[in-house]
Amino acid sequence: MTSVFMLAFGDAVVKQSSADFSLWQLFVARGLITVPLLFGVARILAPASTLWPKAVGWVFVRSILIVLMWIAYYAALPFMSLSVAATALYTTPLFIALFSAALIREPVGARRWLGILLGFIGVLVILRPAADAFSAVALLPILAAIFYALAAVITRSKCSDENALSVAMSLNLCLVMSGALGVGGIMFVPAAGNLAFPFLQSPWTAMNNGTWAIIVLLGILLVAESIGVAKAYQIAPAAIIGTFDYSYLVFAVFWSFVFFADAPDILTVLGIGFILVAGWLVVWNSPLKQAY
Repeated sequence: MTSVFMLAFGDAVVKQSSADFSLWQLFVARGLITVPLLFGVARILAPASTLWPKAVGWVFVRSILIVLMWIAYYAALPFMSLSVAATALYTTPLFIALFSAALIREPVGARRWLGILLGFIGVLVILRPAADAFSAVALLPILAAIFYALAAVITRSKCSDENALSVAMSLNLCLVMSGALGVGGIMFVPAAGNLAFPFLQSPWTAMNNGTWAIIVLLGILLVAESIGVAKAYQIAPAAIIGTFDYSYLVFAVFWSFVFFADAPDILTVLGIGFILVAGWLVVWNSPLKQAY
């Protein structure tokens, strides 16, 4: 929950600052902070560790999936409120339960299936796909949720004995590399005319002290959050830890109001209520709850 709190705050900062730099610029500049910071933390906490993953292929696949998750999610943020985007993204625990059952045969049970159903109903209530104001951009956070859920299942099933610092370092290196590819691609193939997704298509822009301060803050948050999430998914079934991700919805509504004075309407509150109940149904009587 601490990791999710930091994640929601960081996403609010990214949404507020999305006009100041491109996503690829964020990935590269933030990497200048996160990679050395992670290396320093590793030398303090695990001086004997090489930070080289045991299952290099699976850790790489996990990292790429999370990179794709952030690209899809951040692409949507300039076009929709943080609370609505967050709700669409947090179909993640529902997909985690589905993928856990389908791919690694973790038991789900009738109660959790009911929770999954209620969760998707909650998302439909919030997004209102039949409404005139609905935009296909609202589906980007759901695509992000699918990427994140797959990454979570891989973390649990294939990377459970990896050093959390190693997993976090791999992710941050992939973010830097994808950012460099994005910056280079825009430099050599510049977008023409009006940009459909300015946060993805804008070139590198000059950064002042205030912008760098934001980058440093986002870098510190990412290091702390990425280590926490990697460790969380190693210590319990993905479908169980995933339910605690639902706290992101509450934090996103809070930060959305603080940053943008964006108060959710009654249907959004109702949909979030459905999703919170769904999370309770998924975790209730789980092995994790019984262990406590």
